[in-house]
Formats: sequence, C-alpha cells, structure tokens
Amino acid sequence: MLPSIPRLEDYDVSPVNGFLPTDPPVELLPDSYYAPWERIIKRLQAFVLSRRLREQVDILPVLSTDYLRSEPEWRRAYSVLSMIAHAYIWGGDSPLERVPPSISIPFLDTCRHLELPPVATYASVALWNWKLIFDDEPVDLHNLSTLQTFTGSTDESWFYLVSVAIEARAAPIVPLMLDAVAAARENDARFVTEALRSFAETLDDIGSMLVRMYDSCDPHVFYHRIRPFLAGSKNMADAGLPNGVIFDDGTGNSEYVQYSGGSNAQSSLIQFFDLALGVEHRPTGETRQHGPPAAAPLTPSNNFIQEMRTYMPGPHRRFLQHVASVANIRDYVDSHRNNRALCTAFDACLAMLRAFRDKHIQMVSRYIIVKSRESRSHSRSLSPQQASKTKLNLANVVHRDSEGRKLRGTGGTALIPFLKQARDETGEPAIDAWARRLLGNGPGDGIPGVRMTKMGEHASGEMEVVGLAGTWSVDDSEGGICHW
Repeated sequence: MLPSIPRLEDYDVSPVNGFLPTDPPVELLPDSYYAPWERIIKRLQAFVLSRRLREQVDILPVLSTDYLRSEPEWRRAYSVLSMIAHAYIWGGDSPLERVPPSISIPFLDTCRHLELPPVATYASVALWNWKLIFDDEPVDLHNLSTLQTFTGSTDESWFYLVSVAIEARAAPIVPLMLDAVAAARENDARFVTEALRSFAETLDDIGSMLVRMYDSCDPHVFYHRIRPFLAGSKNMADAGLPNGVIFDDGTGNSEYVQYSGGSNAQSSLIQFFDLALGVEHRPTGETRQHGPPAAAPLTPSNNFIQEMRTYMPGPHRRFLQHVASVANIRDYVDSHRNNRALCTAFDACLAMLRAFRDKHIQMVSRYIIVKSRESRSHSRSLSPQQASKTKLNLANVVHRDSEGRKLRGTGGTALIPFLKQARDETGEPAIDAWARRLLGNGPGDGIPGVRMTKMGEHASGEMEVVGLAGTWSVDDSEGGICHW
C-alpha cells in the first residue's frame, strides 16, 4: 500500500504562506511578565553599540516559559532569546563562551518545545521575524519589515526580507506539487505537466527576487556588520571559541555545545524543491558514480544539506521526511519519456532551479569572497601595533576544523565547493538529451554539445565575474552568507 500524501495541517505548513506562518508573527509577547526580554530586544542595537548589552543581560531575572500560551508566542520567545544570545556572545571586543542562566534557561525550554537547537536559525531571523506594513495587502517584498535585527540597519532587514518574500512567493508550489504526486499516482499526465510548468515559472520568479538583494543590502555592511552576529559556535576556535559555548542552566553541569550558525540551507522550501524534483545531493566532494564504485572522495564530509534539517522546526523536518517517502515525479516523468510536453516541463524546472543556484553563487561571491580578500589585504597592511589594538572581527578570521581544513561561513561548510556541487547535482535528473547537454558539466552520457556555462567559470572550478568592481575571481575561499 502506498504511503499517504502529507497533509499540510499536520506539519504546521500554511496552505497560503508555505513554511511561513499563515498569520504574521506576534510583534510583542502579550504577558507583561516578559517585559524584560522585550525591553532588551527593543534596544538591542543601542546596547550592543554602547557595550552595555552584557551587563543588561547579566542582571535579567530568570523568567519561566510557563506563561507562553500559543505557538506564535513560543516562536516569538525563541526568536528574541536566540538573537539576544548571539548578541551576548559576539557583541563585544571578544566573544564570550558562557551564556548566563537568565537567557539560557528559557532559551533551552523554547528550543525543546519547538524542536530546534539553541542557536539563531533561519526560522528565528527569517520565518518568524517579519510583519506586514499594510495588513490588508499580501506578503510581498514591498509590504514587509522585520521585527528585530542585530544592527538596526536597512541592509540587515533587507537581507532577511528577501528570503521571507521568496518563501511567500513560492508557497503555492508546496500544495501544488503534492497534488502533482497524487496525479502521478492516477497517471494524470496533463495535471503533472501543468503543475511542473507552474513550478518552473515560480522558480524563475524567485530567481528574479533573489537578485533584488543587491538593491538594499551592501556587501561591505553585510560582511563586516551583519555576518558576524549570525555565526554559530561550531569550528570557531580561531574566532575565540575553541570549545564552543556553554548555556548555563544553573545546575552546575552545563557542558560545551557547538552548533552551526544561520544558513539558508535551513529553509525547508528549498529542500522541498529538491525532493519534489528528485534532485539528490551527495556529501561535498563526492562525485556521481557511473559503473563500478568510485574511489573515496578527495574531501569527504557529512552531507551538509541533511545536517541542516536538524536546524528546522520539528514539524517542517518531519514534513520533508514524509515528502521524501512519497515523491514520485522524477520516476513518473522518466517512465513517460515519450510525452514530450511532460519531459520538457520537468527539465524546465531543473533548468530554473539550477539558474537560481547560479545566481546565488554569484551573490555569495560578491558578498563574501571579494570582501574576504579585501579584508585580508587590509589586515596584512596593518603594523603589529595596529593589529594588536584592532577589535576581533569574524570577517577576518579563517576558520578551520580539527584536521586543518578551511571552514567558510556561518553554516560551517566549505562554501563555494558546496554551492557549485549542489548546483551541478540539480541538472542530473534531466530527461531529454538536449537538457542533459544544457544542464550537464561535461558532454554527459557521451553526447557532445554545449552546456550551461557560467560567466568565466573554468574547468578548475574558479569563476570570474565581471562587475562594477572590475573582473574578480571566485575560488575555494572562505564564505558565510547562506547556503541555498
């Protein structure tokens, strides 16, 4: 018997807004008992800039979570406490490894309730951190603002809101593709074809929305002011946290923990796209096998995308697991290769999803790779005396794991290799020969022809991008924006 198709309401997925809540997140915890938290988050930027945040947090009372009465309130508490915790850790001249009980105890309670780790995740800074400007208008980039930020800058708000707008725009695809799974079971090729066409159009739309990031988020501001606050505690020895962090729960038995920072790979929506289309991702560095088993990958690692599911709200994580058990579109299209319209619609989805990832690589390159090189160049120009007086800036730190490998970014994975491999894997399920040639990274299946090249991307994996700053190269340098 075939497993049942997931019902959105069973997994806290909105039929209107997808993985965003149907109603805007609560802007204030209604019980005055939580006024101390709200006072801190309202003045977060001022406290950080004046170097007074830590003293304010240290004198907070330890509040109970017993007065959180609804899921929106639990989400608000988690979002507020996660951002206060990150500001406490990273908001000084050097990081602190111990978060006091006033934050740790209620924060850990909210994490257990929402099935999330104690870190600022995509859910806390994006999914549950927005409000509408006009209540009677839809969730759209021009009708959104954030509830709280670390820096108070327009750049930081825009960075989160582009993701929120993408989630909202693509939300109808979630129920549509579940209906397409049901249609495939009934051999309704016409419905599946139309659903895939709508899917491709939506992917094209969100690709256009992604590049709107350039409108109001300056790379320099992001790299030096915003990105450090999103850092986690994993592999942060060079940044001053060799063991991770301790969330002091008041028992005297708290231990060090290490978690990755916020990453767009924690978006359930993007992982849903891959599941719906049958795109499979391997551990970074592991190549696709043809014929006999291949040798071990040159840079073996855990599958970062699978790991990022542990940073999603529990119901969303289980939804993806359920979707994976029923996904049948790729197999259905493969078994109907004679249906030209169906195959073309499927391959168009792969092409649009790959194009979306290409745009993201270019964005990461501009916001991270170029800025990191500028930062390193500036650091090398300082005298030893100047360097000793310079505040620790995460932007200037090259993170390494226990084996000495560079780690790039808040999510804790090698950024450019990961993104390129995820992009290249997107084209692997292509059906028609023309699509395999277009989406492949080589001749593909022995068929000579063109492929979808990137601007100046070389066989070595380097990429050259021509922009306002001239021509610059993208290689295996550290990063940390987000990982789609």
